[in-house]
Amino acid sequence: MFLHRLLAARAAAGNPIRVGVIGAGKFGTMFLSQARRTPGLHVLAVADLSPDRARAALARCGWPEAQYGAGSFAAARAAGTTFITDDAMGMIAADGLDVVVEATGHPAAGIRHALAAFAHGRHVTMVNVEADVLAGPLLARRAAAAGVAYSLAYGDQPALIAEMVEWARAVGLRVVCAGKGTKYLPAYHASTPDTVWGHYGLTPEDAAAGGMNPQMFNSFLDGTKSAIEMAAVANATGLVPQAHGLSFPPCGVDDLPRILRPERVGGTLPDAAADGPGTVEVVSSLERDGRPVFRDLRWGVYAVFEASDDYVARCFREYGLVTDPSGRYAAMYKPYHLIGLELGITVAMAGLRGEATGAAQGFLGDVVATAKRDLAEGEMLDGEGGYTVYGRLMPAADSLALGGLPLGLAHGVRLKRAVAAGRPVGWADVAFDPAVEAVQVRREMERTFAPAPTSTLAAGALAAAQ
Repeated sequence: MFLHRLLAARAAAGNPIRVGVIGAGKFGTMFLSQARRTPGLHVLAVADLSPDRARAALARCGWPEAQYGAGSFAAARAAGTTFITDDAMGMIAADGLDVVVEATGHPAAGIRHALAAFAHGRHVTMVNVEADVLAGPLLARRAAAAGVAYSLAYGDQPALIAEMVEWARAVGLRVVCAGKGTKYLPAYHASTPDTVWGHYGLTPEDAAAGGMNPQMFNSFLDGTKSAIEMAAVANATGLVPQAHGLSFPPCGVDDLPRILRPERVGGTLPDAAADGPGTVEVVSSLERDGRPVFRDLRWGVYAVFEASDDYVARCFREYGLVTDPSGRYAAMYKPYHLIGLELGITVAMAGLRGEATGAAQGFLGDVVATAKRDLAEGEMLDGEGGYTVYGRLMPAADSLALGGLPLGLAHGVRLKRAVAAGRPVGWADVAFDPAVEAVQVRREMERTFAPAPTSTLAAGALAAAQ
């Protein structure tokens, strides 16, 4: 990609890519740790609701205090230092900014910041996958109209999966399935912030000492984050979610092409999904009885692809690829991802070339709020990783057909009627404000990109919910 060479040239010319980071959490801090070591990047500003938290993050990842002592955006630009602020919108409008890194994790904030960035001609690196799944197809279209790049974040699993799918297709291989690994058992769907640490083998005291947020970590465990990330992959690649969502089959790296192939040849994928455009799936690092999977892919990503003919299958064998017993299905995988440490790839691609490292091309996957337990009329939903709902992946057509409430809007809204455990929550089940910007953007996205129904799941789910 020659990105380092191009960045070095920008540094030598005194014309670095100027970056503004919104959100000084774990992902943002990991990016900041590398940004100060990357030639040709200048972090113009860091915006966080707590400027003290931003300063602490910079200190924690090794920034000299003098590097973030500027008193204004203009002073930071002139001195090559970094301004700390709680005014994200002011940062987006600051003169000379090139790329906005949106790392808040708050879907409504992500939408607001992206739209403001497009209006000011800034590229957007959307670390906030929650916002991308809520309205990514529309945001990508708005970015294109503004002549800027809108991108998933390299280092996070969706962008790495999209890259792997793109590689396979670019060399003429048909992708059957792509996804990631995680730690999963069916009981985890009911996990709450009160029970999460036991599943991780931690005490609440250990977690608190490490500054770990129980609701955030619970979203990794209860299936929500997996659903969000696979919806983003589906929308970026054209892979279509299975009618039932995710199965989380136990699977190690050596078994990827055997497990993730069509049912007609002994795999777990519905034939229609595997033989058509391909699909997404998350593999578990645990057997259903809790035993660890041999050579698991808990931290990595993969793509399974099919040989087009006997010659290609023979090449798979000759060059040592692990295949299924037929020799026709093989897989590539990456065992780890480094999240924010790798984010500079996206920033450089956007700032140097105006290109994305994965972005929504259509609306194929959606994540619907699903009751963790019997929910009573009048209860307040608490969103991702909380006590009330988890996110279930669905084909977007089915989500729209049943009127499912997007997980990204299932926070701070009150139920108008009871919802039984395991049932999807619908728009009609909650009291929402149609004037809220995120609601309006989501509704526009649904109207603009509404796909045709693809399965019978919606009818069944709607009947069960009534």
